[in-house]
Amino acid sequence: MCMKSRTDETEASGRTRSKPEPEPPGAMAAESREKDDRVTLKKEIGLLSACAIIIGNIIGSGIFISPKGVLEHAGSVGLSLIVWVLGGGICALGSMCYAELGVTIPRSGGDYSYVTEIFGGLVGFLLLWSAVLIMYPTTLAVIALTFSNYVLQPAFPNCLPPFIAIRLLSTICILFLTWVNCSSVRWATRIQDVFTVAKLLALALIIVVGLVQICRGYYEALVPSVAFEFSKEPSVGQIALAFLQASFAFSGWNFLNYVTEEVVEPRKNLPRAIYISIPLVTLVYTLTNIAYFSSMTPEELLASNAVAVTFGEKLLGMFSWVMPISVALSTFGGINGYLFTSSRLCFSGAREGHLPYLLAMIHLKNCTPIPALLVCCTATIVILCIGETHNLINYVSFINFLSYGVTIAGLLFLRWKKPHLMRPIKVNLLVPITYLLFWVVLLGFSLYSEPVVCGLGMVIMLTGVPVYFLGVHWKNKPKWVYRVVEAVTYMGQKICYVVFPQEDSSENEPLTDSKAND
Repeated sequence: MCMKSRTDETEASGRTRSKPEPEPPGAMAAESREKDDRVTLKKEIGLLSACAIIIGNIIGSGIFISPKGVLEHAGSVGLSLIVWVLGGGICALGSMCYAELGVTIPRSGGDYSYVTEIFGGLVGFLLLWSAVLIMYPTTLAVIALTFSNYVLQPAFPNCLPPFIAIRLLSTICILFLTWVNCSSVRWATRIQDVFTVAKLLALALIIVVGLVQICRGYYEALVPSVAFEFSKEPSVGQIALAFLQASFAFSGWNFLNYVTEEVVEPRKNLPRAIYISIPLVTLVYTLTNIAYFSSMTPEELLASNAVAVTFGEKLLGMFSWVMPISVALSTFGGINGYLFTSSRLCFSGAREGHLPYLLAMIHLKNCTPIPALLVCCTATIVILCIGETHNLINYVSFINFLSYGVTIAGLLFLRWKKPHLMRPIKVNLLVPITYLLFWVVLLGFSLYSEPVVCGLGMVIMLTGVPVYFLGVHWKNKPKWVYRVVEAVTYMGQKICYVVFPQEDSSENEPLTDSKAND
C-alpha cells in the first residue's frame, strides 16, 4: 500500500541540494518571482479565513444533531447545559496545547504530523489510518446526511424523506464540493468564509428568537428546580457518553493545524485564530441550547429528528422554512471545510511515506491536492451507503478523543525530551495535565458504558499495525511490487495532471534556539 519505488527514491534524493552560494542583490527580485510561480501549496489563508476554517469546521451538523444525544444521556436540561459549557472549556484547553504544537512544529497534518515527529512512524500511522479509514469520512457522511435531511424535510412534511433521495443528494453535494476544492484553493476558502457567516447568522436567529421567548416568560424548562429533574438516574458512564455526543459538535477545533503550511504567518495567525474561535463557538452553542429549551420541552426535543426545524415550526410560523434552509447552509459549509482540511491530512501522510506517493502530488496549475481530495470523496461516499447516524457519531467521537489525548501526551513528552526546543507559545503544564485527566476519565467510562462501540473503534485503529509493517516498515519488497506502484502512480499523474510540489521548508521546520537567534 505504502511502497516507495526506486524512481521515487531517485526523485527524493534529487531534491536534496547542497547549501547554495550567496546570490548577488540583483537576483532577489527574480527569486521572488520564481517563488510565486513555484508548484507548491499557496499561502492564501489569512486570519479571517483561519477563523472561518475553525468555526466552519466546528459548526456543521453537530449543534443540530447532538442536543438530542446530550440530553438523552445527561438525563436533565440543567446537566446537559453544564455538559455543553464544560465541553467548550475542554476544547479550549486542548486548543491551547495545539497552539503550542502548531507553532513549534509548523507543518500541515495536525495530530498526525505532531505524533509522527514525537513518537515515531507507527503511532503516527495508526492515527492516520483511523482518520483516513473512518474518522473523517464518517464525519463528512454525517454532515452530508444532515444537509440532505434538512433540504428534503419541507418536501416531506408528514414523513421522513426517502432513504435513496437522502443518499443521492448527499452524494451530489460531496461531488460538487470536491470539484470546487480540486479547482481552486481560493474558491474553497471563499465558500468557507461566506458559509461561516451564513451559519453564524442562522444560529443568531435561533438565539435571538429564544431570548425573546425568555423575555416573554417562556423559560419553565430552565428554572433550576425543573432543569435538574432527572428523567432517569444519572451515572458517570452516561455522563461520559453525553460528553462524547457534545464532543462531536465541537469536533473540528484542531483543523486549522492540518493546513498550517497554507496559513499566512502561521506562528502569529494560528494561535490568534484558535483563541478567537473556540470561545465564540462555546458561547454560541450554549445560547443555542438555551434557546431550544425556551420553546421545547425535553420530551419534544428528544422526539424530534430535526431539532432546528421543530424550533422553527413552533416559533416562526409562516417563516418556518427559514430554519431548514439555514441549517442546510451551515452543513454545506461544514462539508466544504472538512473536505479542505482532511485532504491535507492524506497529503501529509503521503509526503511522509505512510500513504501512496500519488496522494502527495498537487495539480500543476491549480496547486490543489487532487488525488487526496478524490480519496476523501470516495471514502465518504462508501460510508454514506453503510452507516447509521447515531452509531457513527459514537465511533467518531471515541476515535477523535483518543487521537486528541495521544497528541497532547506528546506535548508533555516533547517538553521532557527536548526541553531547550524554542517554543513561541508555551502553555502552563497544568493545561495539558488537566486535559489528560479529563480524557482518561471520559474514555474509561465510555468504554465501560459502550464496550462494543468503543471496542470496535480500538479494533479499527489496531488493524493499521499489520498494514504499517507490510506497507511502510518492510523495505525489501519484490521488484514487481515497485513496478506496479510506479505504473499506478504514473497513470494517476497523467489522469489528474499532478506532480510533486516544490517545497520551501524555511517556515515549516521546528524552531531551535539557533534559528530563533538568527
